[in-house]
Amino acid sequence: MPGPLSHIRVLDLSRVLAGPWCTQNLADLGAEVIKIEKPDGGDDTRAWGPPWLKDGAGRDTGESAYFLSCNRGKKSVAIDIAHAEGRRLVRELAQHCDVLVENFKVGGLAKYGLDWDSLHALNPRLVYCSITGFGQDGPYAERPGYDFIVQGMGGLMSVTGEHDGAPGGGPQKVGVAVADLFTGMYATVAVLAALTFRERTGQGQHIDLALLDAQVAMLANQNMNFLVSGQAPARMGNAHPNIVPYQTFATADGHLILAVGNDTQFRRFCALACRAELADDARFATNPARVAHRAELVPLLEPLLRRRTTRDWIAALDAAGVPCGPINRLNEVFDDPQVRHRGLRIDLPHPAAGSVPLVASPLRLSASPVGHAAAPPLLGQHTNEILRELLGLAEADLAQLRASGAVGACA
Repeated sequence: MPGPLSHIRVLDLSRVLAGPWCTQNLADLGAEVIKIEKPDGGDDTRAWGPPWLKDGAGRDTGESAYFLSCNRGKKSVAIDIAHAEGRRLVRELAQHCDVLVENFKVGGLAKYGLDWDSLHALNPRLVYCSITGFGQDGPYAERPGYDFIVQGMGGLMSVTGEHDGAPGGGPQKVGVAVADLFTGMYATVAVLAALTFRERTGQGQHIDLALLDAQVAMLANQNMNFLVSGQAPARMGNAHPNIVPYQTFATADGHLILAVGNDTQFRRFCALACRAELADDARFATNPARVAHRAELVPLLEPLLRRRTTRDWIAALDAAGVPCGPINRLNEVFDDPQVRHRGLRIDLPHPAAGSVPLVASPLRLSASPVGHAAAPPLLGQHTNEILRELLGLAEADLAQLRASGAVGACA
């Protein structure tokens, strides 16, 4: 069955992570995504290795794991937009597309005639999504935006990591570029909303997505903790600012996440730990009381958790309906029975390696399921195909464009 976006064509002028994450979502949902890459090197992340995908003989293919993580299902067209003929080709392609996603600096595409105003005049139905670090306006609009910097500026690092007085305390970024990923997800939502608006009105529009905006928005309850109390939250390690006990604990052979979400669950835990009286103690009987007396409760619980192994605790807590879990390394994640059952690892044919392992989309739609149509493309793999089919160029035209340097050789 065709995907829910099989009627949509996307022109992807983005690179690195935030934009490509958005366009990979659209590709998984069935959209045709045409990724424009510079002929010399392509998307920056193609060079962000090792590790590299290996072929059947164990040799590096030159395809980086980073690039493979966010470019599934796309068609790569190698065009140099700094070349006059390259710019013309992209403008023509934009007239055949429903959506354009770009993450150039503010105003960076105007000199090529590929900015919102220029392309809106050519294709008024075009949904044009711009992703930048700080947005299209404001005092920081001209600054380049990087995930790490935005994690710091947007407050995430102020609430991530051990508290300042603890060993290893101090600012800590998240282990994945979440500001980029947040923005890519918000961009996906915005594109779908703009397409729905266009269905009713026939009008395209300009979407302005900023990493800083997305990062601030995603602080959720921590934002409200501050706005309601006037007190800026501090780093708390693996503890939760509003729920106790909701953190990691050492066990007899490792660590465990204990995530008690209500008073009934706390009572069940106390019974399992052979300390039922703690649930009747006025200091700990309710969650607000436990939050207020966190410093007294946690030291009482720590020796209890160390009495049993992680596996023993998880089995007992699961049986009692108390939320808990292990802290898995990625080899354990992909070996987990639930992850395997859900099919989160997929393997797709790849022209350079034979096949490539990938992570499936987590979107599950009952009537119009997502698809994983193709592996991430080689640089320029679809140049001839797209220029022939959409723009009607003959082989002689393509040869001339290649000779001039406006387009790259087809992979």
